Amino acid sequence: MESAPEKSRRLFFAQWPTAAESEALACWQAPLLQRCGGKVMQTDTLHCTLAFLGEVAEHRLEALRLAAQEVAFRPFGLTWRGAHYWGHNHIVYAAPDAIPPALGALVAALQDSLRAHRFRFEDRPYKPHVTLLRHASWTDAPLPSMPAVHWQARDFVLVQSLGDAHGARYEVLCRFGGRA
Repeated sequence: MESAPEKSRRLFFAQWPTAAESEALACWQAPLLQRCGGKVMQTDTLHCTLAFLGEVAEHRLEALRLAAQEVAFRPFGLTWRGAHYWGHNHIVYAAPDAIPPALGALVAALQDSLRAHRFRFEDRPYKPHVTLLRHASWTDAPLPSMPAVHWQARDFVLVQSLGDAHGARYEVLCRFGGRA
């Protein structure tokens, strides 16, 4: 008799903004939607992914939490200044002008801890971004300037991606680094 497949969860680590920070960035969506079309991301789902793990077996969740707890976190500010388009996946996203050193250190430390605990994740050069529109269409032309939006990273989170008939929704499972 075959045993049931092990349950897993679709997980990622992210910098999760406050409601006010999300609202400020969501103000970019209407003018971008007029130019690019597509589907607007829900304001309460806006986030900056730090490490995407994909499917993780439920029995590894405690080890994943321990790996995240080993990461030293220093609060930092992040300023979103520009909207850009990725043609390969048809998204319009917000990007900072530069990666704050504390964000780069956080991502590197998180990746090191995940590797040490034998977790797989998307291992590619880190490009912080917040997806604003999906299924958009644009050219190589620059998108219009947007007002700068400031986020204050006070912690980082482990998030579960849950899909349903209405699309993706996200549930924050744990916070690390202490929100002030």
